[in-house]
Amino acid sequence: MKAIALNNYGGPDDLELMELPEPKVGPDSVLVRVKAAGVNPVDWKIGAGYLDQIIDAHFPLVPGWDVAGVVERTGPDATEFAPGDEVIGYVRKDWAQHGTCAELVAAPVRTLARKPAALDWKQAAGVPLAGLTAYQSLDRLGVGEGDTVLVHAASGGVGSFAVQLAAARGARVIGTAGQRNHGYLRELGAEPVVYGDGLADRVRELAPDGADAAFDFVGGDAIDVSQQVLKDRSKVLSVIDPGVLQKGGRYLFVRPDRDGLTALADLVDAGKLTVAVDRAVPLEQAAEAWRHSQSGHTRGKVVIEVS
Repeated sequence: MKAIALNNYGGPDDLELMELPEPKVGPDSVLVRVKAAGVNPVDWKIGAGYLDQIIDAHFPLVPGWDVAGVVERTGPDATEFAPGDEVIGYVRKDWAQHGTCAELVAAPVRTLARKPAALDWKQAAGVPLAGLTAYQSLDRLGVGEGDTVLVHAASGGVGSFAVQLAAARGARVIGTAGQRNHGYLRELGAEPVVYGDGLADRVRELAPDGADAAFDFVGGDAIDVSQQVLKDRSKVLSVIDPGVLQKGGRYLFVRPDRDGLTALADLVDAGKLTVAVDRAVPLEQAAEAWRHSQSGHTRGKVVIEVS
């Protein structure tokens, strides 16, 4: 099969288009013919070796955890799916090697759900990691009807989902973004504010009684700013900085969750959740997708089209 891979830790310029063996399919896994693979910052961070202390990497390393594709073959105990089923998946395993930036990927059934009918392949590939991160983040802080929430990097991949999901729960959403993305945030259901110096004051102008929850999807000073505007300083969650725990907040590293993926797909098909694709490139141009993700200025998702 064709795949994008690294022979050693490196960056976009080190990605190579390779011919690699077809992956082995375990008893509770299925073989997926990849249509598209979502790109997330964790992909190039693993590729650069930034997560070496917590995730073993084996080379050649095929990056990617997000997939949208068609089941080609099933393991003997993978009775949840059949050949021909259209699926999405957050195919994270306990090590990094056989990722989704390839023509085929072996995926445990616990990482998969049926593809939303309303989405094309590119959009569907953008749902799993970012959608689940937002979904699990809101659950972790118990966001619900009447809450006021602050979402940092609200126009990015995870932030775009968090805005919509929080609004669907009846929450009021204040989202940080650059000026050019303010119209986009309003369409998603957020009240936009410009990030940078003076952010806490701008949030207080919109919510003088304080926010009920805040979500750090960007890093930097987002945790400190959040705690300045929260009613309860513990109601801040970061997916970027585990140091939030020492400041009394919460940390989340998204987990594979078939039920969560199914819930996201149902929201999409019910018209309550949309997926914006910022850029889509063919497999052989994966380096361009990584560079665009590294820029930190995406609106929605970056996707690699495989077949």
